[in-house]
Amino acid sequence: MAYTYDITTEIGQVRRLINDTDITPTTDAQFNDEEIQFFITLGGSVLMGAAKALEAWAGALAGDYTSEKIGDYGYSKKTVADKLALADKYAKQDAEIPVFTWSEYDLTGETE
Repeated sequence: MAYTYDITTEIGQVRRLINDTDITPTTDAQFNDEEIQFFITLGGSVLMGAAKALEAWAGALAGDYTSEKIGDYGYSKKTVADKLALADKYAKQDAEIPVFTWSEYDLTGETE
């Protein structure tokens, strides 16, 4: 299992988008490179890979406490909701990227 962070690679780009950049020591990273590559393959792009990774991370955190109160002190955190909202944002951004521009392909089959 490798843990790398190189922003010029798709794995590094997903790590940056999901804020999983603390790979030293490797136990601080949420996902290893193979898992991130799986998300990229599953999603078909860096943005969708990041969305899938965030959904998986949120699923892992779903059982965690979201609030705690000790005496007069209390706090709450929306970690799962925040990760799911970011995943949704990335999925929407990916959906807005055109598959190709109109000037790239001649779909008529005609030649000049």
